[in-house]
Amino acid sequence: MPKNTSIEQECRNWAKDDPLSIAYHDKRWCVPVHDEQELFAMLCLEGMQAGLSWRTILNKEQDIRRAFAGFDVEKVASFTEGDMQRLMKTPGIIHNKQKIKSVITNARAFQKVQQEFGSFDTYIWRYTGNKTIVHHPKHFSDVPATSDLSVKLSKDLKKRGFSFVGPKVVYSYMQAIGMYDDHLDDCPYKAIHAQR
Repeated sequence: MPKNTSIEQECRNWAKDDPLSIAYHDKRWCVPVHDEQELFAMLCLEGMQAGLSWRTILNKEQDIRRAFAGFDVEKVASFTEGDMQRLMKTPGIIHNKQKIKSVITNARAFQKVQQEFGSFDTYIWRYTGNKTIVHHPKHFSDVPATSDLSVKLSKDLKKRGFSFVGPKVVYSYMQAIGMYDDHLDDCPYKAIHAQR
């Protein structure tokens, strides 16, 4: 385990003293994801974050995953209006009708992408040539909220019927699934993730 350094603390600044956020920074953030179910899960969780803090999502993550059948794409795609009403009353999740509807809509769009490309993984990772783009921020303030690539991907996702996929959400998603590595250059976890 890397030693606690001031750079690591700066890279984790958004995590503050929250154990879930620290664990997310250390073990999940900017780590490449290729599992279909997890690619879908993170897309939905990032969309749910819109207008909220990531800490809120992490605190509710397990309840959200349970409520949405573990983000099983096939199951979520078959959700009905009755399921939407049930979800609006389910404790521990985000009770925003548009965001709940978006998860169901995105599951159906996700399936179409899988049918066209063979997998969502193939579709999404082609945008970076199947590799992690490693950025070199010196300070967390150097990390942008969007990029030309996140704008381009956002437009294509919207064209394919996805919702809650604006450029900022997509940029955050790209970090979440390791398409971007935005750990500060001297953060010890950057080196760990680069070796995977």
